[in-house]
Amino acid sequence: MNSVDIEKEKKYNKWIIVLSIVIPLAVAALFGVNLRELGFDVQPLTILPPIYATINGFTAIVLVIAFIAIKNKNIVLHENLMTTAIWSSVVFLVLYVAYHMTSDSTKFGGEGVIRYIYYFILITHILLSVVIIPFVLVTYVRAITNNIEKHKKIARITFPLWLYVAVSGVVVYLMISPYYS
Repeated sequence: MNSVDIEKEKKYNKWIIVLSIVIPLAVAALFGVNLRELGFDVQPLTILPPIYATINGFTAIVLVIAFIAIKNKNIVLHENLMTTAIWSSVVFLVLYVAYHMTSDSTKFGGEGVIRYIYYFILITHILLSVVIIPFVLVTYVRAITNNIEKHKKIARITFPLWLYVAVSGVVVYLMISPYYS
């Protein structure tokens, strides 16, 4: 890694810190805003949950294919797939926020053990979706600044966490979908 790449990485690190704080705070703040309750004439975007769950599933598939690509030393395919995974996560986030800004929250109606399982998956999904932000950004920056050894080290942590977030998002949707009104 040359000095130009080191300086680039340092510059990106400032953005990683900012985005790792701003994104979860913005999502949390917007999650609590319901445009209809504020008097805006918007229709509930009830079509979005199956769409953003599908995007989570797509992200999981892309991550697995990207993992296979890098194991097969197909670096260009890996790079393209990882960029796709990042952008699909961004699209997911926009749709998720749009849904929650226009629609009432859905309560999980399951009872007994399934209720505990659902909340365990939901809580770990939410917590790890916040934790994964800096991991994804650091992993990506280390790749684009050609810091490949450090990229590989953090990718070993980022990949399973991100895959869990993507898959658990689909599971949460499947478990709560019978209770959408």
